[in-house]
Amino acid sequence: MATQLEILSQKFRQEHMAKNNYNSSDEYSSNNKNALSDNDEKGKGQIGETGTIGSKTDINSRITSLARNTFNEENQYNSNNLDALSSGDEMGRGKKDDNPIIGTKTDINSRNTLLAKNKFSTSNEYNSNNLDALSNGDEKGKGQIGENGTVGSKTDINVRTELVAKNKFNKFNKYNSNNVDALSDGDENGKGPKNENGTVGSKTDINTRVELLGFNRFNNKKTYKDSLNGA
Repeated sequence: MATQLEILSQKFRQEHMAKNNYNSSDEYSSNNKNALSDNDEKGKGQIGETGTIGSKTDINSRITSLARNTFNEENQYNSNNLDALSSGDEMGRGKKDDNPIIGTKTDINSRNTLLAKNKFSTSNEYNSNNLDALSNGDEKGKGQIGENGTVGSKTDINVRTELVAKNKFNKFNKYNSNNVDALSDGDENGKGPKNENGTVGSKTDINTRVELLGFNRFNNKKTYKDSLNGA
């Protein structure tokens, strides 16, 4: 005897089959006319080796798209087709023979415009042998001249000089543990400890720390742990 679940399953299966035109006696296969591309909207399968593929809408859309394309089996887009080569028009971009020009007319014109703005070229390359590429006190070049030359344009050098002038530390007055201005000795300059027991921070740092510790009733004599233990 069928269970209630099997009864319901069979009922739902029959309802879905009723919505489907195909069944065990009329299968959707390569032998079914409605499964083949024969200029209607139902089938898309190819009939024979040379038949069309797709529904009526697929075929019409493909024909419309191909009509916009000047290239086809008889006029292929390849290196033998003038319209695929860079010949001064807007069609092709491929290199033609040994001609170094590549791109459409617009590509070529844009490239020429940009090159005209650049004074460097194959005969005037931007390299270490070009004065305009070197740091010699003008705004053009930034490359170092020799091992001891400056680096950067005139503006770069001036800005760097200005910043260095604001900094009293240099290669003769280094900021390190031997420099009193780098150590915490009660002024605002240094923050490093003078020794193992020395303070850390500038004068403001130390005063702020002392002030905050003054607000805190816990210290090394009465720790927060002692307070938790009822001491």
